[in-house]
Amino acid sequence: MTHIVVVGAGQAGSSLVVKLRKEGFTGPITLIGAEPFPPYQRPPLSKAYLLGETERERLFLRPARYYADADIALKLGVPASDIDLAARTLMVGDETICYDKLAITTGLDARRLPAEQGGALGNVHIVRTLEQVDALKPRLRAAGHLLVIGGGYIGLEAAAVARKLGLKVTLLEMADRILRRVACRETSDYFRTLHTAHGVDILEGVGLGRLIGDRDVSGAEHDDGVLPDIDIAIVGIGLSPRCEIAEKAGLAMENGVCVDETGRTSDPSVWAAGDCAAISYRGTRIRLESVQNAIEQAETVALNMMGPQISYDPKPWFWSDQYDVKLQIAGLSHGHDRVIVRPGSSEGSQSNWCYQGDLLLSVDAMNDPRAYMIGKRLIECGASPAPDLVADPSTQLKSLLS
Repeated sequence: MTHIVVVGAGQAGSSLVVKLRKEGFTGPITLIGAEPFPPYQRPPLSKAYLLGETERERLFLRPARYYADADIALKLGVPASDIDLAARTLMVGDETICYDKLAITTGLDARRLPAEQGGALGNVHIVRTLEQVDALKPRLRAAGHLLVIGGGYIGLEAAAVARKLGLKVTLLEMADRILRRVACRETSDYFRTLHTAHGVDILEGVGLGRLIGDRDVSGAEHDDGVLPDIDIAIVGIGLSPRCEIAEKAGLAMENGVCVDETGRTSDPSVWAAGDCAAISYRGTRIRLESVQNAIEQAETVALNMMGPQISYDPKPWFWSDQYDVKLQIAGLSHGHDRVIVRPGSSEGSQSNWCYQGDLLLSVDAMNDPRAYMIGKRLIECGASPAPDLVADPSTQLKSLLS
C-alpha cells in the first residue's frame, strides 16, 4: 500500500495531508515536523498572539486528536535529515522511514543577525516560531525601547504591537523605503505615515552597523550614529527557504525547490509545496510566501500524488494587519511603471493600482476590501481595465468587471 510521507508540519504540510484524507486516500500517511507542536498558523504570531489577544490553542490548524482520528502519523520535535532518493528513504532522528511518495513542505526560516553584528546578545529576538514568540512576549512587555531591524511585514507588525503596548519604537530599514520588496512606493508612503502618526521613529536608508551591549542589547550603532537605551530588539531582515534536505538529496534548486506545474520536483516520486517551492509565474520562477499559496498548492499536490495531474495556477495575494489598517494585496507589483491611487469610501482607505504599460499587475488596498476583491478578480481572469478609467474618480469599480 502506498505510503505518503510529508516533511514539514506547517500550513502546507497540514493542508496536504488533510486533502489526501478528504479525497479518499486510505494508505498510510506520515507528517514530520521539526517543532514539538502540531501544525499551527504563523500570521497571528507577529500580531494578535504577540499582543496577547489570541490564545495558543486557537493557533492550531486542527486539534491534535484530528490526526489520530484521521490515521495520520505525526512525528514532531525531530527534523528529517537525509533523503535517499534511490532507496526512497529518509532519516528522522535515528529512525529510517521508507516512503513511496514524498512531499517537501518545509517552509521558511527567519534570517538571523550574525554574531559579529550583535545577534548573539540577550534580548535579541526573531519572530517565526511559536517558541520564539512565547519567549519574546513577557520580555516585550517588560521593555521600554524596542529596536526593530527591517521594515517588512514582520518588522512593521511587531512595531505596531509594541506601540499598542506603550513601548518607544525605533525602526531601521536599510533600503530606501519600508515594504520595498513587497509593495509599491505609494503603499510604503501610506504605512510610513501611519506608523509615524503612531509614534514609531522610522529611519530609512540606514543600515545597522552592530548591536552593542555587555550581555543584553543596550544600544545600536548605525550609518547615522548611535542609538542608546535600547533594551530589546526584533530582527525582521527576511526569510529564507528551508531547502537543505532537498538540496543535499540532489533535487533541482533555484531559490527554492524547483517544481513543475503539478508540484513535482526533479525526482518523479517527490513533490514540494508552499513557501519552499519555486514555481513558474508569468515566465519566471518565484516563490510565493503566503498562506493562500501554501494551502492551494498543497491541495493540488495532494490530488496529483493520488493520480490526476492537475496544473497549479498561482494566484498571489497577501495581507497584513497594522493598528486598525488591513493591507490586502492581489497580484505582484514587480516591474510596474505606473501607479493609480484611488481614495476609498471611508476615511483613510485607499487602493494603489500598479500597471506595467496597460497591464494591471497588482492592487494594494488599505481598508478597502471592495477595491481588493475587484482587483483580485480582474487579475485572476487576466483583465486589465484602462489606467485612465481606474484613475477617474467617477468610475464605479464594480463596472470594471463588465
